[in-house]
Amino acid sequence: MKLTQPRRHGRRLIAIAGAMVLGISLFGTASASAADELDPRPDLTPGYQDPKAGEAASNIELLANLPREGAFNADPGNFSFVNSDLAFSGDNAIVGGYNGFQIYDISEPTAPDLRGSYVCPGGQGDVSVFGNLLFVSVEESRARIDCSLTAPVSERMMGVRVFDISDIDSPVQVAAVQTCRGSHTHTVVEDPDDPANVYIYVSGTAGTPRAASDLAGCSNTPSGNNPASFLDADGNPILTSSRFLVEVIKVPLATPADAAVVNKAYLFTDSTTGNPHGLWPGGNHGVGTQTTSTTDACHDITAYPEIGLAAGACEGNGILIDISDPEAPVRIDAVTDPGFAYWHSATFSNDGSKVIFTDEWGGGTGARCRATDPMNWGANALFDIVDGKMEFASYYKLPVPQSVKENCVAHNGSLIPVPGRDIMVQAWYQGGLSIFDFTDIENPVEIAYFDRGAINFPNANATTINLGGYWSTYWYNGNVLGSEIARGFDSLDLLVSEHLSANELAAAKEYLADEFNAQAQVSYEHAPSFAVVGSYIDQAERAGTLVGDKLAEVREHVATAEKLSMGKASKRALKAQFDNAIRKAGPANPDVVAALTALAATFA
Repeated sequence: MKLTQPRRHGRRLIAIAGAMVLGISLFGTASASAADELDPRPDLTPGYQDPKAGEAASNIELLANLPREGAFNADPGNFSFVNSDLAFSGDNAIVGGYNGFQIYDISEPTAPDLRGSYVCPGGQGDVSVFGNLLFVSVEESRARIDCSLTAPVSERMMGVRVFDISDIDSPVQVAAVQTCRGSHTHTVVEDPDDPANVYIYVSGTAGTPRAASDLAGCSNTPSGNNPASFLDADGNPILTSSRFLVEVIKVPLATPADAAVVNKAYLFTDSTTGNPHGLWPGGNHGVGTQTTSTTDACHDITAYPEIGLAAGACEGNGILIDISDPEAPVRIDAVTDPGFAYWHSATFSNDGSKVIFTDEWGGGTGARCRATDPMNWGANALFDIVDGKMEFASYYKLPVPQSVKENCVAHNGSLIPVPGRDIMVQAWYQGGLSIFDFTDIENPVEIAYFDRGAINFPNANATTINLGGYWSTYWYNGNVLGSEIARGFDSLDLLVSEHLSANELAAAKEYLADEFNAQAQVSYEHAPSFAVVGSYIDQAERAGTLVGDKLAEVREHVATAEKLSMGKASKRALKAQFDNAIRKAGPANPDVVAALTALAATFA
C-alpha cells in the first residue's frame, strides 16, 4: 500500500528500452463472478464494530474475527495504527502494522488468540520470517533504532529490522540495517547454493532519499524524473542517486547482527545507454489512458528461487529478474500497461509459467471499484512467461462494483495449493477477498468471495471513505487468514462447491508448511494421496476427458484401493486396483495416471 496517491508526472511519452507496452480498450472484459446475477455485495449494510456491517460470502465461511485492541487500536483512518501485511511461522500469524507487530496463535483456526503485541513504530511494517528470524520494514522518519519515539534524530531508523524470534513470546532486535530510502516492503531470498546466508531485497519508495549527512552513501543527485538528467555531457550514466535501484542485504544466519547492504542493484537501466532511469519515465500513454508512476523503485518483489526468477512490481513497470545469483539480480524483461497506475505486487503460478501483477490505482485509499471504473484499471494483469519473456494474457478485477465509501483496488494475495489448478486468494481492501481460478489464463473466473459493507465510522458522511478492508489475505496450512486494516484479524474456511471438489479441498489442506512469506514463493509439491488422485479425477471429469463408464470404473477401483489400504489386504490386491484404474483412465488423462502411479508406488 502507498500512503498517498501515486505521484503524477509530465505527460510526455518516451520509448522504453526493453519494455513492452500493452494497448487495450479502457473497457476490458469483465471477469466472471462466483455468484453471477444475484450478487449481494453491492448492497451490503454499512457498519463497523457496533453495529457490524452486513456480510456476504460465497463458498467460504468466516470462522473468527479478532478486533484490534490496546496499543494497536484507533479509529479507522488513523494511519499510525493501521494493520498491514502478514507472515506465518509454525502455528503463529505475525501481523505487521504502522505501530509495530502482533502475533496470533492460529493453532485452532476457529478460535485464534492474540499471543503478543510489540510496539515499534516505523511505518508500514511489512513482515517476513526465515527460521528464527523476523524481518520488519521501516520507512517513516519518526522511527528510531530502539523502537521508541523519544530517542534523538541521530538514532533514526529507516531500513530493515531483524528480530530473533527463537522465543516467539520475547522477540529481540539483533540488527537494524539502515538504507537510503527506508524499506516500504522487502523480500526474503534464499540462495540454494548457500545455506549459510539469506538475502533481503529492499523496496524503498520514500520520495526523497536520505542525505549523506544522515546516512553515508545516500544522495538525491541528480533529482527529478527527466531521464536526460542521469547522463553526463558525454552520454555516460550518472550513478550517484539513491533512486532507481534495489538495495540487497546479506544476512549471515549464524550471526544475523552482521547483516549489511552488500549491493545496489540497478534494475531499471537502459540496456543501450546504461542510464539508470531507463524504464517508464512517468506520465500517461496517450489519450484516454492511465497516468502511470515513474519507475524509480519496486513496490514489491516476489522471489521464486527454485525457478531462478523474481517478479518486480516496480511502480511504472512489471519486471522479470534473474536471481540465479541472489546477491546480483539482473532484469531480463519489462512490461508496462496503459491502464496501470501503480505496479504494486506479483505472484507466480506454482509451475512458474505464469505471473500476475496488481495495479494499486489510487494508492489503496481511493474507491476504485465503482460501477464507472474500467475493468482493466486497478486490476490484475496476467502474463504467460515464455522463454524468459512476459506475454500478456488477460485481466482480472473484482467482478462486482463497490460503493464510493469503500477504498477498493487489487492488493495482496497468494496461491491456494490445489493440485493441477492455479487458484489465488486476493485482498481487495473494502472490496473484501476474492478467490479466482486462472488455470485458463485467458479466462480467469471467481470461485469464492467474502465481503463486508462499508465502514461508517468515525465519518458517517455518505461519500467519505473510512479506511479499512483486507490488506492481505493468504492461504496457510488449510485456512485463509486475513489482516484487516481496521477490523483486526480474520480466520476463514474455504468450502466445497461446484467450483472446488471435496477431493481438491482435502488435497489443498494436506499441504503443510513450516513458514510462509507471500513474497518468497516456494513450490508446493503434494505427497501422493487418495485426495490428490481424486482431485485429478474430478478435474478430468470437469474437462470432459473422463466420463461415463470409464469414469465410474476408475472411481470404483480407487475407492476399493482406499478401502483395502485401511485393512490387511495384500500388496498384490492393491496393485490390481491401481493397475485397473490406470488402464481405464488411459493416455487421455496423463495427470490422473501420474497421480495413480505415484500413489501405487507408496504401497509397493
